[in-house]
Amino acid sequence: MKIIWLGHSSFRIEWGGQTLLIDPWLTGNPMLPEAQHDAATQGATHILLTHAHFDHASDTLDLARDLAIPVVGQFDLMNHWAENEGIETIGFNKGGTVDLGGVRVTMVHATHSSSFAGKDGPQAAGSECGYMIKHDGRTIYLSGDTDVMADMGVFQALHAPEIGILCAGGHFTMDMRRAAYAARTFFDFKTVIPCHYRTFDALEQNADAMVAALPGVNVIEPQVMEAIDL
Repeated sequence: MKIIWLGHSSFRIEWGGQTLLIDPWLTGNPMLPEAQHDAATQGATHILLTHAHFDHASDTLDLARDLAIPVVGQFDLMNHWAENEGIETIGFNKGGTVDLGGVRVTMVHATHSSSFAGKDGPQAAGSECGYMIKHDGRTIYLSGDTDVMADMGVFQALHAPEIGILCAGGHFTMDMRRAAYAARTFFDFKTVIPCHYRTFDALEQNADAMVAALPGVNVIEPQVMEAIDL
């Protein structure tokens, strides 16, 4: 598999013949130069959305139309977009699993919020989530935006992911210390990739605290548009 960070919480995952765009935030993303937008999205087969905040979802509708690919996510928002925006969606809910051409995706709980700006203020947009992404006997846990949850123990028992892509910037989500606690307490990861950091001054700027707290785990600080082969 190839995991390519697009900055913030956006990823491109090439695996099992599919190319998944995770929370692809392009417009206004200070970490992804505009000249790299086409390369970041070329050949994508699906968009996976964890929630509706602008730094995760603001490019989703345009990308779905331009690339003619489905958006995969929480049922309420997917149903709304399918009916009102004319895009293809795959809507499901927490505990459910969908098969994306041999790559199986299970939606799991996250604790955060999910809304987008409306003319009368914030509009609720379904609920936040994370994903277990599985192919060929291997599993990636994509946390989405969340804090530490006891639910993570259930995730390990049911899915046993070897790779964790964990939000870890603090302020809006768990920080490096809390993300490391989650990884150490609930999971048995071989590899952890932090995200949702370095983008803004309010967020953590490096993963030093995570590295120190997870001896024996391969903590990889991703670099924008550089593939991580696992």
